[in-house]
Formats: sequence, C-alpha cells, structure tokens
Amino acid sequence: MVRYVRADRGTRVSMRQAVRVRWGWVRLARMAGLTVTDKTPGLLAQITAQKDGPAPAPRVLTPKIKVKPDRFGVIVRARTLPRVGLEEYQKAARFLADAWRCTRVSVLPDGPGRVVIRGVRSDPLTTPTEHRPTGRPPEDVARWELGVDEYAAPVCVSLANVPGVTVAGTPGAGKTSAVNKFVCDLAPSAAVQIVGFDGKVSRASEGDYADLVKRMFAFCGDDLDEANALFKRLVALRRRRSSVIRDVLGVKNMWHVGPSPEWPFTVVLVDEAHTFFREYKGSDAETKRLAALTVENARLVEDLVKKGRSVGILTILISQKTTGDAIPTFVRDVCPVGLSFAQKTVEAAVAALGDDIRNWPDASPVTLQDPAYVGVAVMAMQGRPGFTRTILLPALQRAVSRPRTPFYGAFTQTFT
Repeated sequence: MVRYVRADRGTRVSMRQAVRVRWGWVRLARMAGLTVTDKTPGLLAQITAQKDGPAPAPRVLTPKIKVKPDRFGVIVRARTLPRVGLEEYQKAARFLADAWRCTRVSVLPDGPGRVVIRGVRSDPLTTPTEHRPTGRPPEDVARWELGVDEYAAPVCVSLANVPGVTVAGTPGAGKTSAVNKFVCDLAPSAAVQIVGFDGKVSRASEGDYADLVKRMFAFCGDDLDEANALFKRLVALRRRRSSVIRDVLGVKNMWHVGPSPEWPFTVVLVDEAHTFFREYKGSDAETKRLAALTVENARLVEDLVKKGRSVGILTILISQKTTGDAIPTFVRDVCPVGLSFAQKTVEAAVAALGDDIRNWPDASPVTLQDPAYVGVAVMAMQGRPGFTRTILLPALQRAVSRPRTPFYGAFTQTFT
C-alpha cells in the first residue's frame, strides 16, 4: 500500500494491471496453449492410489510467473515447460497483449528455462522525456546510454574499439539533440576530449553547439579552409599517438588499458558532414580549389576512421542522408555503428542502416515521419538480431553551459 501511494499515476495503473495478470494467469495460460498435460502421476498420487482402483487423473502444469510493474506496463518472468518454450511464448504474444490490454508484448530469453515477457500499456516512443545530466564523470566513458526502446528497456552502445558512428535523419528529427546529450554526459570527465565541426553555421554562437563549445578544445564552422586545417591537426594527433602508444601505455591498443586524463578518449563530431565532403563542379579557379579541399577532407577523415580506433579516436559523422554523395562510401562503410532518425525514402534508410533494413519493414525509419516520433531513432543493436527503435532522451544543455575547471583539465594535452 505504501508503494502504491508513493507511485506516480502510470505506475499505479500498472500495479493494478499486475494484480489482474497474476490472478488471471492460470486461466489465460490454458486458453493460450501455454500449459502441458502430465499423464504420469506424482509420488503422492502413486502412494495413495488403490491397487485395483482407477488411474489418477493427469495433471495440467502451468508455468510459474513473477510480475513486476513500472510506469509503462508489466515485466513478467516465466518458467518454461516441456513443449512450452520460447517459441510457444512468442506465438502467444499477441493473445497476451489483448488479454493484458497492452499496446505490444515482447518475449525474450531470460536464461536457461526462463523467459521474460514485456508488456507495455502506453507507447514509450511517444512519451515526452527529458534527461538531466548529473554533472559527475561517468563510470564508463565508452558507454553511450541512448535512451529506452519501444518496450521501455534501456538502450546503450559500447564505443570501445569503435572507429566511427554515423547519424542520419531528416531536419528536426533529433540528430543534434542526441549528440548534445552524449556531450553533456561525457563533459565532466577529464578522460574525454571533444572537437566539433558544424557545417551549417559560420560561428559556434549561431548553431546548436553554442552552449557546448566551451567544453571543446577546438571548433570550426562551415569554412572549408579552417576545417581542412583542423582535420590535418587531428591526423597529426593520430600519427603522433600511433608512434608513441607503446612507449606511453605499454600496449598497442589504448582500449586494453582504457582512457585517462593523460591519454583521453578523443571524440570528433562532424555535424552536417556533407558540407565538408560535397563534390564541387566547375571550371573556375575557386571551384577547383574548393573541390580539392573537399577531396582532401575526405581523405583525412578516412585516415581518422580507419586508423584512429586503437589510439582512442572516435569520429561521429552526422548528416541528413548518409548516401555516397553526402559521406563517401569508403568512410561511411567503415563505421560499424549507425543510427537513423526519420527518413523519407527507403534508399536513405538503406544507406544509413544497411541493406538488411529491407527485411524489417516495421522498424524502418521511413515509418517515423509522424511528429509524435521526433527523437526516435532506429539502430542495429550489438549482439541482437534485427533493428531496435529507440527514443533518445533530450539533454538539458544548461547543465553544461557553465563548465567547471575539471572540464578543461587536459585540453593542452590532447595535441602534445
């Protein structure tokens, strides 16, 4: 009763729903085909049965369950039985959703002989959310906590040994908010250093990174000459790190010992990446000069993506479309992690997530064009088949608008 009184409105509804699930489970399991008939009498029935009497009636076994409510619905952990395993539970998921009055139900393995059934009453993808940074250094700087999936389960991505990430989506779909949250969470750690490129502004104060630029050791806008010079500095950093990593860390791969203030995890953010890679066509001298700069930019970023993983450099490329004309394929296809917000065409979704997205039409980012799905991205989860739809929690940027001294602790060490 105390938990019920202290809970929010959504959790109270889920608590009442959990009571109905427990009380109606035996009957529902029989109707859904999740029971098994055991014709072998138990030990007590064998002892009490008369020698010449009728045989004991067969027993109907029902899986045991444990139900836990939360603000979105219920989490049911159930046992399996002979001939009632994971596949049978998955086939019965739609019947369970109707009986429990849930929007959707998923069934996943929960260890040997167990399954976890997740039923959500309200859609987490359309529920307004926010993320308030704690201001404390994260325990694992290589862990990107994106948000929650369509079953309200936490979604995170490991960035250790990841050379690059691509983020795609239509304007206003949530790309920059997702990156801002990422920066806000990592900002308190001196073991992380950040450099920013924003191809849609001339100065940092004009764009979405105005509150975050103080945390970056370098930043440039859409000026191709300035961007080219900064890319060259980053490549020089990569080469310097590669040449001294054995002497400084004693290993060939930085991730074997992890980031530190002396050897920080360097994150390169390239927003509106197509600005720095676009193909200029023309015969005049200025056009030829700009074309040469973009070609060299692509070559420099290729160096960072293909050779920066082991020395702790991560490149995040953000663009509306990650097709070959926006991000060169020899750079895009090397990035193992890809996120896509809403897209208008299947071709754009394939460019962002790979050709396998055609086999998962329900998870395609083309279905996210409704305004209710702003902030929802599709990605291939590490170690899980298929694709997952995730709502990325927007960060409150004012939490880092006034950086403290520890934020600047290793700025000068990055290029030494």
